Amino acid sequence: MRCPFCSSEDTQVKDSRPAEEGATIRRRRQCNACGQRFTTFERVQLRDLTVIKRSGRRVLFDREKLLRSVIVAMQKRPMEREQIEQLVSSIVRRVESEGDLDVRSDRLGEMVMEALANIDPIAYVRYASVYKDFNEARDFARFIADEKLDK
Repeated sequence: MRCPFCSSEDTQVKDSRPAEEGATIRRRRQCNACGQRFTTFERVQLRDLTVIKRSGRRVLFDREKLLRSVIVAMQKRPMEREQIEQLVSSIVRRVESEGDLDVRSDRLGEMVMEALANIDPIAYVRYASVYKDFNEARDFARFIADEKLDK
């Protein structure tokens, strides 16, 4: 593993433990060249997934991009980073278990929205505002009314 501080490849694992309910291995490492410590996460990847964008363009699935979008939606909401990681991992497992190597971006977006709707209505609306490309305040009002979130 390359050190993120000095780019040396001479690093040593100091501690390993399971994370995300055993779905990930968290490793504490130390660089032998500069002495800095850093953490890495190791996940099982069943297969390489391809995302088919609305334009038809195909891109390699990027778990970190999905994670960032959920983190943005959950900003200042009562959810820990590890819970967000678990949510994203569950979505990735669902996609992988469907057996298809290609997933449409709208299907991925719907899965995220479904998960967020069950956890936090604010995060759900935030994510939907980007996913559904809201342009004005009326779009929010319409969405909330259609989804019956104003209970």
